[in-house]
Amino acid sequence: MTLHCEEVRLNLPHIELAAHLYGPPDGRPVLALHGWLDNAMSFARLAPRLSGLRIVALDFAGHGYSGHRPAGAGYQLWDNAFDVLQVAEQLGWQRFSLIGHSLGAIVAVMLAGAVPERIERLALIDGLLPLTRAAEEAPAQLGSALREQLKLPNKRKPVYEDIERAVQARMQGATKVSRESAELLAERGLMPVPGGYTWRADSRLRLPSALRLDQAQAESFARAVGCPTCLVLAREGLLSGRPGVEALLRELPWSCHELPGGHHLHLDDEAGARAVADRFAPFFRVP
Repeated sequence: MTLHCEEVRLNLPHIELAAHLYGPPDGRPVLALHGWLDNAMSFARLAPRLSGLRIVALDFAGHGYSGHRPAGAGYQLWDNAFDVLQVAEQLGWQRFSLIGHSLGAIVAVMLAGAVPERIERLALIDGLLPLTRAAEEAPAQLGSALREQLKLPNKRKPVYEDIERAVQARMQGATKVSRESAELLAERGLMPVPGGYTWRADSRLRLPSALRLDQAQAESFARAVGCPTCLVLAREGLLSGRPGVEALLRELPWSCHELPGGHHLHLDDEAGARAVADRFAPFFRVP
């Protein structure tokens, strides 16, 4: 199930972001945040099932049709969080809700913990905390990031002879997706280049993070969330079996649901999208 959506551009003071717009102008304001190396098409199956919401599904900076950050800048989680706040400011939304998948869920949790007065509701799909490292490993983390930055000018993006080969590559990526998911993401994520097609995403998105929070810091954001929160876990997703996740969730007053499917269960097929929508619609009090 996919419905027509409006393509919009958001000219922030520091960057232009692209987005898909769903729902009535008077609907509950919601910003939808996709995963790493995905784009706004991540919500093409889910958003139309959440009637009554005014959903702005963003392309994060460096993804999809959004601008890339300037030379010398990076892609830290808090940079994305600031972008989301800037979008809300432009839209005139003093309070709003968030739907986040994977990286988008992590950014959503951090934002809701940092500025709880701005966030009404939080709906998360197979994402919770950022990758962490012990405090004493911070120098090694920064060193790895700096060395990879120096190498980046000599690296080239892969070029695929045709769209089918790019779709096949995306299906077998770090997080495997269905053909339907790969085709939807490729529709917005590919661009023509000499010799075929390559991904629009900024190459710097693949660089190691210069700094990672430790476990206590990461968990503190989840504990600081003050709004109603609904988390959907994929049975074959990324959170399954992660140390400490179950213990943390037992502490939190969140509504948690485990559903069959992989990390992109909301996009892989109609059954997955329907199952996620069946949890989120009552949560947002959608008829």
